[in-house]
This record gives sequence, structure tokens and C-alpha cells, in this order.
Amino acid sequence: MIRVAICDDEKEMSDNIRMMTTDFFGRKNMEITIRQFFDGEELLKYEKPIDILFLDIQMKGMDGMETARRLRERKCKAFLVFITVLKEMVFQSFEVQAYDYLVKPVEKRNFDKTMERLFHSLQNAGGANLLVQKGYESRIVSLNDIVYCEIMDRKVYLHLTSGEVIDFYDRIENLEKKLDNGFYRCHRSFLIHLKHLKGYKNKTAYMEGGIKIPVSRLRSKEFSGVILQYMKDM
Repeated sequence: MIRVAICDDEKEMSDNIRMMTTDFFGRKNMEITIRQFFDGEELLKYEKPIDILFLDIQMKGMDGMETARRLRERKCKAFLVFITVLKEMVFQSFEVQAYDYLVKPVEKRNFDKTMERLFHSLQNAGGANLLVQKGYESRIVSLNDIVYCEIMDRKVYLHLTSGEVIDFYDRIENLEKKLDNGFYRCHRSFLIHLKHLKGYKNKTAYMEGGIKIPVSRLRSKEFSGVILQYMKDM
């Protein structure tokens, strides 16, 4: 599930962005949720995660640039797309890590062009997130939340710090490419996140929550070195 937010004090513009967003992800066969906000103060009161944010720069009250600054201070990691009348305003966008900007009135051709690039970035945001697709549903999972990955019968099971388990079809080789160096394949059926490793003894990796993961005989010698290198790099 991709979580989209639109913040624009012009309802007609907000509805237009909503319609184009729904159309774009519909063509990708991806499930989304969209929340609309009509001023910066209202958006800042919203505390749930946002994956993509369309933000009007010139709004009554708190403008979009100040709203973006406050969101980034709160560690909001959303892909930020500014909506603006004046291109000159966008030069300030670098300090809030804006992904792109769209000039009003927003043309569908320009919108789709931006969204194609953003969608590609979303899929390849492996340094921080994993985009999981299961049938027609998609979801962004933070790598930090993954304790370990288990592979059974061509299906991947992501075991999260919350205790939730997300399953989807993929090859372990494909999954390895999407994960960062903090993950290690200690067994043909397991990829563990070294961040959540608590101990290692007798070919067993002890993870958070008392979970025990087997380490294959062929990987056991290498594993000790991997742990030491990971600790040095931290």
C-alpha cells in the first residue's frame, strides 16, 4: 500500500492531483491510499507515515516551504513534489530534499513524466526501503524493520520487528539484490539483518525476540568475519 498525501488550499487543484494520482497507480495495478489536506497546519497534525507528498508552495497561513521544513525536522521521508505557480520558488526546495516540482496548471503529460521517474525511484529505494508487491497490492517496508527473511516454497516471508509477517512471491537471489549490506544470507532459506543480531554460537544466530536462525556449515566460518566487519563499519 502506497500512502499519498496532497496538501493544497485550492480544492479544485487538490482534486485534480488526486484524480491523476489514482489514474497513474491504477495503470500500474498498485493499491494506494490518498489523504487531502487544505493547509500546512492541518498536514502537520497528521502523524501517520506518508510515502508521496504533493505540497503547494503558496498557501494561506503557513506556506508549503515552511511546512516541508517542519516535516523534515520530524524525519518525514516522503518523496516530496512541490506544486507551484512560480518556478523561482523552487530554488529553495533543495534544503528540504524535494524530489521534483510541478507548475500550475498541472498538465497530465508533465504529471505522468514526474510520476514515472518517482515510481522508478520508489522501486529502487533499496538503501532505506523495500517495495513489496503482492498481486495488485504494493507496500513500502523500511529495511530497519526487517529482522530476517525466510524463503519457503518460492515464497518470501519478511519477519518484522513488530511481529508482523509479510509474504510474497520472489526469488531469494532477487531479494538479495534489493537489500543493503546489512543483510547476510546465512543459510539457503534465511537472510538475516545484522542490525538485529544479538549473538552467534554453535551455528546458530540469535536474533531479537529470542529468535534462533540456523547458519549453514558452509557459511559458519565466513559468518564470524562478516559480523566483525559489520561492527567495524557501524
